[in-house]
Amino acid sequence: MFENLSQRLGGLFDGLRGQGRLTEDNIKDALREVRMALLEADVALPVVRDFVNQVKERAVGAEVIKSLKPGQVFIKIVSDELTALMGAENSALNLAAQPPAVVLMAGLQGAGKTTTVGKLGRLLRTREHKKVLVVSADVYRPAAIKQLETVAGQVGVDFFPSDAGQKPLDIVQAALKQARVGFYDVLIVDTAGRLHVDAEMMDEVRQLHAALNPVETLFVVDAMTGQDAANIAKAFNEVLPLTGVVLTKADGDARGGAALSVRAITGKPIKFIGMGEKLDALEPFHPDRIASRILGMGDVVSLVEEAQRNLDTSKAQALAEKVRAGKGFTLVDMRDQFQQMLNMGGIGGLMDKLPGMGKLTADAKANIEDRDVHRMIAIINSMTIQERLHPELIKGSRKRRIALGSGMQVHDVNRLLKQHRDMSDMMKKFSGGGMKKMMRALKGRIPGMPM
Repeated sequence: MFENLSQRLGGLFDGLRGQGRLTEDNIKDALREVRMALLEADVALPVVRDFVNQVKERAVGAEVIKSLKPGQVFIKIVSDELTALMGAENSALNLAAQPPAVVLMAGLQGAGKTTTVGKLGRLLRTREHKKVLVVSADVYRPAAIKQLETVAGQVGVDFFPSDAGQKPLDIVQAALKQARVGFYDVLIVDTAGRLHVDAEMMDEVRQLHAALNPVETLFVVDAMTGQDAANIAKAFNEVLPLTGVVLTKADGDARGGAALSVRAITGKPIKFIGMGEKLDALEPFHPDRIASRILGMGDVVSLVEEAQRNLDTSKAQALAEKVRAGKGFTLVDMRDQFQQMLNMGGIGGLMDKLPGMGKLTADAKANIEDRDVHRMIAIINSMTIQERLHPELIKGSRKRRIALGSGMQVHDVNRLLKQHRDMSDMMKKFSGGGMKKMMRALKGRIPGMPM
């Protein structure tokens, strides 16, 4: 998401170098570029106009701190305004209610509503430790109920059965009764979607809202519809008291217009953003972190949070102790590192959160794929235990057998072994006091570095 916008803004500030002060003249071109970048990202015109005016008002005449460059000051101003545009801070779900807290999901057909119900259920179960029940009131779309039952089983939340022959109102009332009897913390209700906003659909969802009195009414919308997403959300908000928006399929939207327009047009916060098809690919929407990604500064906070959730700390600790003791870095250790990387969303997920990665071209990103990681794991899996622990045993005939077993070529095996040697050499520098020696050698060369 935001690839186009990030690339447009990436080299925007070079022209401001050497300026001791930001003036209307020396930021004129930069403001024009910001305006064009936002319009190309399919951000609504009124939103672009207000945004550019806000940036201009703050930037003109701003003094440049001695240690910073004018471009950096301008980036800070743009970052602050982007954050404010998207809602300043994360707006968490309000589940402070007499259990069960009811979350009603509304939206058009095809927006990914049913999958999002499952993703949200998983997030609440794993991160908030809530007991969750989900129910489908979509009696119109074939297999909608079965789809939610399947998704619920995959994410480990309970499913309340319903039937296409029932009335939606009867379904949700029975589900609410079950949620109370079963002492559930949260009940998530999946409502029917239509291909467009119509009176019949709105009337039904209004009735469901009145019967359930939900603490959260979330509108699920496809990010790839651009600024139309904000307009559709606005239409829903006029007849239904929405509390927030969930943007889906954001990983397929290179523009990002929906994320930048929804809050300004509807006045409702984006609470979650879907960044992939996997059932764990739903994240709380943090405007400041998204603004940082747009400007190529990465999202290190989210990266650290993801590491804390997904990394096996016991394995990481064992490897650290092994390296310190100088016991060597085996192909088993290497495979574990690859697996940890995949657990954190793969190379693509890591790259989106690392500073500077937004400046990479689409072609450069295409060359870095998780497929290569899976191939290397397959090669290691084709080895014997002895070969994984002692890579020096792997010679000609063994290489051919390993390549054949993994469906790769001998040169692929050679490349993996070279990568392992490089990683192993790096690990040796940190063993047996190597880190202290390295720091001692650097002492005096880096200003302000302690002994």
